[in-house]
Amino acid sequence: MGVGYGLILVVLWTPPPWQRPLYLFTALVLAVIFGRSFDSAPSMGLRAGNFLRSLWVVAVALALCSISVAMAIFLHTLHCPHRPVPFFKRYAGYALWSFVQQLLLQDFFLRRLLRLLPSTGLAALATAGIFSFAHLPSPILMVVTFTLGLVSCLLFLRYRNLYPLAMGHAILGITLAITLPNAVIHNMRVGRGYFTYRAPHLPTQRSHSDQVLSTSAWVNTEAPTLRSRRQARP
Repeated sequence: MGVGYGLILVVLWTPPPWQRPLYLFTALVLAVIFGRSFDSAPSMGLRAGNFLRSLWVVAVALALCSISVAMAIFLHTLHCPHRPVPFFKRYAGYALWSFVQQLLLQDFFLRRLLRLLPSTGLAALATAGIFSFAHLPSPILMVVTFTLGLVSCLLFLRYRNLYPLAMGHAILGITLAITLPNAVIHNMRVGRGYFTYRAPHLPTQRSHSDQVLSTSAWVNTEAPTLRSRRQARP
């Protein structure tokens, strides 16, 4: 666990061009660790059981999304494609990334900490702290990820189903991305990308590749790399 988490942090703070190969190496290491520790899909939360019982999590996420969007419209901070197809193209990758993050959070960290710590509450707190620390130095994302990380761990311990948590994660992450000003949240970047981010002159120039380091984006670090390449072009 320590090796995997250490590699994640190194990737987040490594400048290009070394960041991409290190990211690929880290993804390979995590995949190998997952493969060697794999028990069964149901034990990892990849099951149908309790799906309907825990689907209220998605309903709550949608309610929070609606409130946040309404406030953003009132404050004139909403920024997203207004047509379904461009919206899907921009955020479909993030929805998939939300699932990967929940898989890491619950099955890579929480399940291991449950064996190391004396209580489930301490394990959930420690997992949320690990999740939050990976979002340095963004103060907003650190608070949000600690809170939502703790809640998602407690819900996973109760329902043992990963799918509603991943869906709620995607909804809330996209909500943050489209309602908070980029100048405030640095386009959802963490690690070194938080400092290197420069707000574009036109909001429409943003793309989904800039959103990959997001709420809960502690492994995927291609956004800063891709952004720096675009800025380097004449």
